[in-house]
Amino acid sequence: MKLVTYLANSTERTGVIVGDRIMDLKRAHAAASALTLQCSSMPSEMNTFLRYGEGALSDVRQLISWFTTVSGEAQQGLSVPIEGTTLCAPVPHPTSMRDGYAFRQHVEAARRNRGVEMIPEFDEIPIFYFTNHQAVFGPGDVHVQPLHCDKLDFELECAIVIGKQGRNIKASEADSYVAGLMVMNDWSARTLQMKEMMLNLGPAKGKDFATSIGPWLVTLDELADVTTSTPQGNQYDLAMSTVINGIHVSAGNVKDMSWTFAQIIERASYGVTLYPGDVIGSGTCGTGCFLELNGSKVYDPAWWLKPGDAVTCAVDRLGVLTNTVVLDS
Repeated sequence: MKLVTYLANSTERTGVIVGDRIMDLKRAHAAASALTLQCSSMPSEMNTFLRYGEGALSDVRQLISWFTTVSGEAQQGLSVPIEGTTLCAPVPHPTSMRDGYAFRQHVEAARRNRGVEMIPEFDEIPIFYFTNHQAVFGPGDVHVQPLHCDKLDFELECAIVIGKQGRNIKASEADSYVAGLMVMNDWSARTLQMKEMMLNLGPAKGKDFATSIGPWLVTLDELADVTTSTPQGNQYDLAMSTVINGIHVSAGNVKDMSWTFAQIIERASYGVTLYPGDVIGSGTCGTGCFLELNGSKVYDPAWWLKPGDAVTCAVDRLGVLTNTVVLDS
């Protein structure tokens, strides 16, 4: 399933992609009185939907099958076309947002460009940081301030959403806590970031202004044929790319993560409860940002984002996430 949050009359609503339409979950659930459904009602907000767990997902599967059998007129009353509908972040209000550091190629290149050795601790723990879960964007405009535009960067990533509550989760069980995967762009203001990290804290203001996710949340059943189960958790063979103003700049693959999402979940949940709606990013894939590309002299002079630039991050099966940089006056 491809779960979405979309705008209807300026209100966020939860839906699922069926063909070229978005079936509204709450409206379809209310209309399908002939079905035997597990949930007495269906929420119109994604975090609440995720908390309903497998019962809600089972109901959605039934609703999709039912929806395809009803008349076109009935479908129109219970859905909207994808084209022309404003998509929000699939989880527009995450309960928390962590971002990992899981791609060795990116870490090695970034350190090499700074003239320092690869840090051995990379192989010891799947590190992550917390970013601002209240500054989340879906497709569309991303608003920035003037200081953000001093070496403004994208970061091509994949992210998971936690689908059930857990604490001290073992990596061998962690994939069962994943509601789905989505594309992520971790926007970065490099001048702000580098200055604050000289104080051995952060990143903070260099990161907290925007994270884009979307266009939809893809459940794991849709990825079964590109999933490899390992003792350390699932690996996903999903090609990644970034195009900026029509120019291809980045390519990677989710399977190249040196730490799996399951291992990151194990680390993140140690002594801490994870909740439905928590978002965890993979970290930047190799070649997945200008900081790395410029340091490797792929672009000389250096290329940084500016207002008006269109940034398209894509991951196979997970969709295409396009944002335009907008400078607030």
